[in-house]
Amino acid sequence: MRDQVFWRKTGRIATLLADRLDIDTERALDIFYNSHTYALFANPDSGLQLQSDDYILADLLRELDT
Repeated sequence: MRDQVFWRKTGRIATLLADRLDIDTERALDIFYNSHTYALFANPDSGLQLQSDDYILADLLRELDT
């Protein structure tokens, strides 16, 4: 995935997370960056980059619930 697309997708997911948890985007980005979901997302071999923003958000929320 091209860097520009990757970073825009990261920003969209952080924004969705911020809206869902009612937190600021900076905090949401910190949560996302420090998650196992982000580790998978950052690895192109995982295939997670190809999933929708909502799918990745749902995966992240499941991770946060555990």
